[in-house]
Amino acid sequence: MGYIQFIALLMLTISVAIGGCISEDEEIVVIKGSDTMVYMVSVLAQEFMDKNPEGNIIVSGGGSGTGIKSLINGLVDVADASRPIKESEIKKIREEFGTDPKTLIIARDMLAVVVNPSNSVDKLTMTQLGKIFAGEITDWEEVGGKKGKITLYGRQSTSGTYEFFREQVVEKYTGKKEYSASMRSLTGNTQIYDAVSSDPNGIGYIGVGYVADMVKVVKVSEDGVNYYSPFDSDAVQSGKYVISRPLYQYMIDYPSKGSVLYNFLKFEVSEEGQKIVNEAGFYPIFKVDREHNMESLWSKID
Repeated sequence: MGYIQFIALLMLTISVAIGGCISEDEEIVVIKGSDTMVYMVSVLAQEFMDKNPEGNIIVSGGGSGTGIKSLINGLVDVADASRPIKESEIKKIREEFGTDPKTLIIARDMLAVVVNPSNSVDKLTMTQLGKIFAGEITDWEEVGGKKGKITLYGRQSTSGTYEFFREQVVEKYTGKKEYSASMRSLTGNTQIYDAVSSDPNGIGYIGVGYVADMVKVVKVSEDGVNYYSPFDSDAVQSGKYVISRPLYQYMIDYPSKGSVLYNFLKFEVSEEGQKIVNEAGFYPIFKVDREHNMESLWSKID
């Protein structure tokens, strides 16, 4: 995501937050959390409000952990999260509200591993990738590239993406529970994109919705034979591209049927909403996600 796209996101976020002049008749819904999701949810909110002027939806980022913490503290209606909620967070919600959090999956995200376009490396095994971010592989020459010290770029620790990649790539394929101490922790996808695009030895991970021409996507493989891209829809749908995750929204209570929040959640997973999800660079929810949503949320309300 370049400068112009970043400005577009900033202006959209501001417009969603303002939502016009708020009248006494408007129902306000506050959503906070994942920086990966903030652009997509902001677009969904703007489209919804254009058709439903009785609602005002305020969307902001800050990271999955920040969003869930705000939910626990009663500051927001919805927490966006690019990772499953932790058991410790569920425990706090139970203690504070006497109930478990309610969950909706609104999209699928494929994390893309990106390098500078000048880098000759275009594929890695998952074990190689895990070892790179664990600090066990430190030079591009070790994975078939030109000699040069690898520079690691990742997310800050409050990010759901940070935790997901650490658990599903670093720990899963190396056994190590932490990233290399040399990894540079940045605030968002845009910052990682910009860093890698200007660093010939850089490597990072970003949501597919943030990939553009100034970085190169690396294909990955579990078996060292078959390599897949996050833009290969068949590989994504079949699970062959393994750096995949659902994107969640968490709430304390079930939304009242017919409320602005209820209608907005319905809109997000509708055909129209999922088209917006796809246009924002993410994948529409899978069949298993729709089944999860029905069992965990809609069947309790409708």
